[in-house]
Amino acid sequence: MAEYSSSGSSDDLSLPKATVQKIIGEILPKDIAISKEAREAITECSIEFIMMLSTQSNDIAEKEAKKTIASDHVVKALEELDFHNYLEIINKVLGEHKELLKGKEKKNNKFQNSGLSEEELLRQQEELFKKSRDRLQSNTGAPHENVKSENA
Repeated sequence: MAEYSSSGSSDDLSLPKATVQKIIGEILPKDIAISKEAREAITECSIEFIMMLSTQSNDIAEKEAKKTIASDHVVKALEELDFHNYLEIINKVLGEHKELLKGKEKKNNKFQNSGLSEEELLRQQEELFKKSRDRLQSNTGAPHENVKSENA
């Protein structure tokens, strides 16, 4: 495992206080407060965890001669660092992310699968824009140029 240092340049590293406070606030009951020192301790531990996990994930990627750390590298790093209790949730989140990407792929393929050329799709889009402008002009009774100047 490559060595990472928790001193020196890590003093420059931080997490947004508002984000940390929001995460803590969502977890704790409303009647429980957290001190500034406790929030800072949680922030520092979080930074340390991110550095440790990133370093281990990078080592795994390098062993595989990869220049990009993939989610598989992160999962393997969690295993190697004995954070087995995180594996179930990370695998669930990764599964949800993959499903989300599949949905986006299907949406993107909608236009590719339409059988229309890009030029035809652009022509149809221009027609829709023209109809919309015409409708706007007829509703306001003002020419298109006046509408533009009012929004400027």
